[in-house]
Amino acid sequence: MSSRMMSARSAAKTKSRLFHARMLVTRVEEWCVEAETAEQARALLSAGAGHRCTPGDSVQVEFERLLDA
Repeated sequence: MSSRMMSARSAAKTKSRLFHARMLVTRVEEWCVEAETAEQARALLSAGAGHRCTPGDSVQVEFERLLDA
């Protein structure tokens, strides 16, 4: 049997594993709040009021560590 066929067979026998990783993902979201002025809206949003208008886009992904069980 040729070495090429042997390596193909051993590759077929290799079982892939599932790895988990911890990632830090930063994204930008649009939030909406009803207010009478821009100042009031800033205060409300800073206090956690309002709701998310759009889910946003990922703007940065940083690999933190691989969790190998």
